Amino acid sequence: MNEILNGIRVVDLTRVLAGPYTTRILADFGAEVIKVQSNKSATGAEVNTSAYFSGWNRNKRSITLDLSHPEARELFLKLTAISNIVIENFSPRVMANWGLQYQSLKTVNPDLIMISMSAMGQTGPWKDSVAFGPTIQALSGLTYLTSFDKDAPLGPGYAYGDIVAGLYAVIAILAALETRDRDGNGQYIDLSEYEALSGLMGPALMDVAVNQREVLPQGNGPCYLPAAPHGCYRCSGRDKWCAIAVFTDEEWQALKGVMGNPEWAEQERFSELSSRQTHAQELDALLGQWTVKHDPKGLMQILQEAGVPAGVVQSSEDLAQDPQLRARRYFIRRKDAGPGLTTADAFPAIFNGARTGRWKAAPLLGEDNHYVFVELLGLEENELRSYMERGIIG
Repeated sequence: MNEILNGIRVVDLTRVLAGPYTTRILADFGAEVIKVQSNKSATGAEVNTSAYFSGWNRNKRSITLDLSHPEARELFLKLTAISNIVIENFSPRVMANWGLQYQSLKTVNPDLIMISMSAMGQTGPWKDSVAFGPTIQALSGLTYLTSFDKDAPLGPGYAYGDIVAGLYAVIAILAALETRDRDGNGQYIDLSEYEALSGLMGPALMDVAVNQREVLPQGNGPCYLPAAPHGCYRCSGRDKWCAIAVFTDEEWQALKGVMGNPEWAEQERFSELSSRQTHAQELDALLGQWTVKHDPKGLMQILQEAGVPAGVVQSSEDLAQDPQLRARRYFIRRKDAGPGLTTADAFPAIFNGARTGRWKAAPLLGEDNHYVFVELLGLEENELRSYMERGIIG
């Protein structure tokens, strides 16, 4: 797998999650990702020895370059000239202030692919707004729709929007590489994280835009899916749950059989899907009285064997011990400079029957300065020292 993007060099100006996730995937596939940092900016989520940084920046190189200096920008242009991709996730004004917009960069590298991953995109009245994943989730409606109550927005509890934007960015970059291979032309990609997440709202977005209908949070309900029962049901043990979704009459009959055909399940109000949906609240309460007597994993097994869609609601600890993931060697062990020996996730696809075992720890701040500035760009040792002493490389 590490060989697929061998020969592709990426100059990575991204920070925090959306951009670093994009470049982590490219690095996993073998691209040489050179992360541009500085002593000024390597703070918070960008501290190289933190567990957070380690998780999103494996297989990359790190250089220090303070782009507020004109001479640093000259070095950046030289690096751009010998690279294939430049990626950044600042607000639009940042690259413009440095004079490093795509129009400037392509003068030194005409077939360059550049992608800007901003919160709102490079145009529009909100273009200069900055945001993190949870902000985008709120704007897109995801925070509202994943709540249980319209008066108490909840959200997914994770920067899901950043992951979505990162995946869209990878797709866009690979498409641009494919196009460049065909016609030799580079291009500029303007990616809006807001648009990436809004597009996943699906029927809810269409319902509002086309039907002008109010869309309310459904909690664990099926929303636009024809299913009842449908939800997460409490099981025996502390905070143990099982997700159950019944779409067809055959599945409903199978569920009744597993339950021992209780009298309440034979009531007229539960006889058809439409009436079960109408009486979903009562149905959930009665089903929950049965599921609470069962271990979630055992319940999942007997329901699946009967043909009823069901799955354990796993905690992080459950996930780490999951036998399916372990059997596929999904978890990798790696020694990072900061957190030490860590467990991380691999890429979720296996190529030619094998999962790569080559994983490089996240880089220390500036650990590849010599390689990039001397070996790639041809600086003399005394020039490197001079740039470092003046804080240009630093």
